[in-house]
Amino acid sequence: MIPLYSAQQVREADSYAINTLAIPSIVLMENASRSIFEAISKNLDMETGNKTIGIICGKGNNGGDGFALARHFLNNEFIVRIISLGAEEELKGDALINFRITKNLLNEHPQSKLIVFENIKEISLLEDCHIIIDAMLGTGSRGELTEPYKEIVSRVNQLNTYKVAVDLPTGLDLENSSGEFIFNADLTITLSEYKTGLFYGRGYTNSGTIKKGYIGIGVEYYKNLPVANYLIEPEDAFYGIPSKELDLNKYSAGKILVIAGSSKMPGASFFTSNSVLKAGAGSCFLASPKSIKTLAQQKVDAAIVIDYDDNMSGILSPHNVKEIEEKINWADVIAIGPGLGREPETKEAVLEILRAYKSKKFVIDADAIIALANDEYKKINLKGKVLTPHHKEFANLLGIELIELNKNILELGRGFAVDNNCFLVLKGAPTIIFNPAGESFINSSGNPGLAKFGSGDVLTGVIAGFISQTSEIEDSLIAAVYIHSLAADLLLDEKSELGYTASDLMDRIPYAIKFIIDSFI
Repeated sequence: MIPLYSAQQVREADSYAINTLAIPSIVLMENASRSIFEAISKNLDMETGNKTIGIICGKGNNGGDGFALARHFLNNEFIVRIISLGAEEELKGDALINFRITKNLLNEHPQSKLIVFENIKEISLLEDCHIIIDAMLGTGSRGELTEPYKEIVSRVNQLNTYKVAVDLPTGLDLENSSGEFIFNADLTITLSEYKTGLFYGRGYTNSGTIKKGYIGIGVEYYKNLPVANYLIEPEDAFYGIPSKELDLNKYSAGKILVIAGSSKMPGASFFTSNSVLKAGAGSCFLASPKSIKTLAQQKVDAAIVIDYDDNMSGILSPHNVKEIEEKINWADVIAIGPGLGREPETKEAVLEILRAYKSKKFVIDADAIIALANDEYKKINLKGKVLTPHHKEFANLLGIELIELNKNILELGRGFAVDNNCFLVLKGAPTIIFNPAGESFINSSGNPGLAKFGSGDVLTGVIAGFISQTSEIEDSLIAAVYIHSLAADLLLDEKSELGYTASDLMDRIPYAIKFIIDSFI
């Protein structure tokens, strides 16, 4: 598990290094620039014929890192083109020192150039660069970009070249990982420690590959800081995979009831039921409307279909609850919601089940989450239960607009899980898990091909399957979420992100589990 820190915590680390360790700030800047140069050298083909580097430097310490970085490139025989957003008289402190050093050094490198930005046309200076480096704004920047930063970022993003961000992409507000105009980095070299805002929201989409640089203080300082956000690693998934005892049988290996599907949306229930067994559970029953039982029996691999009398309506109604009562009591875990439909009768049946079986383990997904909207969830005891909404479903559950959710995902997700003493798996890119203790776990596997009908239903099945085999809900969630997305990554060996389906994803779940196990045994 990789701890993630806030921008404020990292800024305080700078202060600690200067005021407590007595490291001069200019030394911190030199350490930072050297580590950035090393990280770029390791992650890119620096032997290309085009050895021209473009660097855009702001007026503050981020710009100072850029000026110092330019010196390392110059000393390693690169052609460097620097655009400074501040004139010499506008700079101060360490940024000014490194500006002057680099300016003097350029006298020995006539092919390289430093200009002070005056208008957007000067961005053309960077058009044939092999790499463009963003050293404009650092962790202290908040809110939306103003000019000239907004225009510069928009123009540079249009250039077809490799882009690197120093510490964070300019325009990204690290406090809530938001921003309208953000530098679109292929590589971000974040200084000191990993920052939470780089790994979700707009940070996730605009940071590219994230590598860690250093300023010169060790990890011991960070070990004493409070942490509530973590990045999931492969070994975390390994520890959450259920173990199998030699004397297991099909009932002691996990019993699941899936309450899902309707005549309008039968497919979701098949993905969930089949994925339960792909995840290693021993037995699964699918509660299905009688009118589609024949179809259900044809589509499920090993789950047993039990039907309830829907009177040809194709939906679950409150009077059906009694019919499936025996299997609800039998199950270790109940997965409810995929494809159930949103008719008033179905919503009431869902609420009745959740009210009546307070102590049961539930994975609540899709249409069952819709049933909890309009503050209905406040009337239900959600303690220990798992909810798996996507962003729109979660916004609807909270009664807010999606744009409001996206501006404050971590705090809203954390608050919901804590207030309701439940687990929240917020599906998205990336998926984020929130526990009742107020911690969040950000997934690090997966690719855009997951954005298809059915992939969420597969995840519901894997989660239910894992939880049914162990008493550790949190570990099971971390493993299920990571492995579900890893299965998508493994599919890229055979198909593009465009070409695989939920069926392909489901079939790769066992392979993803084996991949993780083989990696650590």
